[in-house]
Amino acid sequence: MNVIVVGVGYMGAGLVRRLSRQGFSVTAVDTSKAALDSLGASFTGKKVCGVGFDRAVLEEAGIMRASALVSCMGSDEANIVVAHVARSMFRVPRVIARLHDLSKAETYRRLDIQTISPNTWGISRICELLTYGQLDGVYEIGSGDVHLVRADIPALLSGTTVRELTALGEVQIVSVSRNNETFIPTQGTVLSDGDIIYAAVATSANRKFKQMLGIGE
Repeated sequence: MNVIVVGVGYMGAGLVRRLSRQGFSVTAVDTSKAALDSLGASFTGKKVCGVGFDRAVLEEAGIMRASALVSCMGSDEANIVVAHVARSMFRVPRVIARLHDLSKAETYRRLDIQTISPNTWGISRICELLTYGQLDGVYEIGSGDVHLVRADIPALLSGTTVRELTALGEVQIVSVSRNNETFIPTQGTVLSDGDIIYAAVATSANRKFKQMLGIGE
């Protein structure tokens, strides 16, 4: 996987080093040459000095071949600009933006931009988001036999009811987010393309739930 990390501060530098150790092909982008140099000789990836939302800089970073981009500069506005350019202009499959103001998170998610908070999500969480298969683990319940997971309803399942995505004792839809509002559904609630569902899923039923959603392994 080719990953571009824009912003090599404390979080960005840590992420770059960890992804490199895990075998990712990583390109670090920052306006500060000193910040890039601080990655040290052990970092064998590519370094690009420049503004992260500049098209020429992103092209030099290899965005045309990128599997993912993470923007973790100190400015929410700059991160969202970089993320939006990556998604809308270059069609990068997975884009994550660091965001301090979480009240805007759902809006950006609608733009297919995953957001993280530096206060609640760490480097490990970013690594998980880069590799999850369209099924996003949110919380492990109790002994770990049940997980709360989040998933997007694809167009093919528009018109499906909550009942059709329920498996007694294995899968239970607990809430639905639609148009920036979240509610507890009934079994008869009809789901729409673009809805975000939260489900309690037994670990043993993870494969079954993916099949229900049409998500490949």
